Formats: sequence, C-alpha cells, structure tokens
Amino acid sequence: MRKLQISVIGYNKDCTENARKVAYEVGKEIAKAEAVLVCGGLGGVMESACRGAKENGGTTVGIIPQEEFSYANQYCDIVVCTGIGYARDFIVASSGDGIIAVGGGVGTLIELGVGYMTKKIIVAMAGSGGVADMYGGKFLDERKRAQIVIAKDAKEAVQVILEKYHNWQKHQ
Repeated sequence: MRKLQISVIGYNKDCTENARKVAYEVGKEIAKAEAVLVCGGLGGVMESACRGAKENGGTTVGIIPQEEFSYANQYCDIVVCTGIGYARDFIVASSGDGIIAVGGGVGTLIELGVGYMTKKIIVAMAGSGGVADMYGGKFLDERKRAQIVIAKDAKEAVQVILEKYHNWQKHQ
C-alpha cells in the first residue's frame, strides 16, 4: 500500500526564524506519522521541514525547479529535477494527499491555488506569516472548493490531514 504523502510549502529565501522552527516541527510530525514529506526541495521552509523529517526517521522528496541535483537541500532523499522553474509548484501541490503551508509568498500562493482547485486537504500554520496567515481559515474564491484549515501546531496540522484523508478513503 502506498504511503500517505504530505506536501509542505512555504518560504524559500525570505524565510523567518519562526517559520524555520515551525517547518522543522511539521517535518518531524510527518515522519512520526510515517508519511512521506514532499516539498520544493530548496532552502527555507523546505530545508527545515526536510531536516525535521530526516532527523526523525522520515522520507523526503524534493521537486526542484532546476535541471541539476546539486540545487536540492541536503535532507532530500529523492530529488526530482524538473527544469521547469515555477511550473514545478503544480507538481509539488499535486503530489501530496494533503498540503501544509508555513508562511510563504507568491510561490506558496500558486501551490495553495493548485491544492484548492484539486480539492486537496490544506492546512495553514497559524502565526507562521505570509500567505499561510493571510488565507488560513478561508476559501480562495466563491466556489468554496476547499477551506484552508488553521492549525496551531505541527501535530494538529498532520492530524487534520490524517483524519480527513482516512475519512475520504473510507468513502471511496
């Protein structure tokens, strides 16, 4: 049986120290849940989440925009070199059974949009900044395809995805 995959999205270069700490905890909780962490494979939130997962026995996948493996952070077990720039945001968001947003800018917003349109389970980490705080608790438009749930901590964020995913599976 395939393992649950959780995409972690958020800041790259403009990452705050708080977002790094939150991302580390998210990665740790994903590993404890025996799920696979999927991310954009670069720095900031992506690197911190991967480190949290790796230091707790987890598996990480980095889907990078470049054509060369060396751009990926050192905590990626599997690196997918897309060579397609920001278009890789579609792959990152589509590859998770659920999505956790930690802070983030426009790239994170693109990933939220993809998750929203494909009705993914989306969780925003409260107090992590950026688009996670801007859109947490909301729908992205009037269609109300997927509400972005707010989680106060990493354990709650992963639990929300696990519960919603398992409930969805029961009805398939």
